[in-house]
Amino acid sequence: MDDRAFTKLLEFLNRVPSIQGAIGHGSEDDGRWWVKFEVDITSPIAWQTVQEFGHVLNYLSLDERLPTSFHPVSPPPYMNGGPDEFLSWVIECHDQEFKPGTCAKWLEGRLPNPVEDLDQWNME
Repeated sequence: MDDRAFTKLLEFLNRVPSIQGAIGHGSEDDGRWWVKFEVDITSPIAWQTVQEFGHVLNYLSLDERLPTSFHPVSPPPYMNGGPDEFLSWVIECHDQEFKPGTCAKWLEGRLPNPVEDLDQWNME
């Protein structure tokens, strides 16, 4: 998969206030792809971000789920350090027909809008 296929999703993730640092991405020859990033766990919306992504990417609908999974990944904590430095999150897709740009559209349509506006993340 060409790197250009990731442009829309990477641009969207860069706008989410609690996502920090480099955003890695890649794909396999069979069309599977992944995007990996960090969530700033000191952000006031860190866990809301995780919850929103988990809802859209893992369980948007019980009957028709997206072909994506969102979950944490980490090297062994006892060899490295805590979550503020070594906890990352990954979006994985196992369906070659579901492209990263389509994933971005699903997130954009269901997360606070505009996503970079912290006031829109207010749950009260």
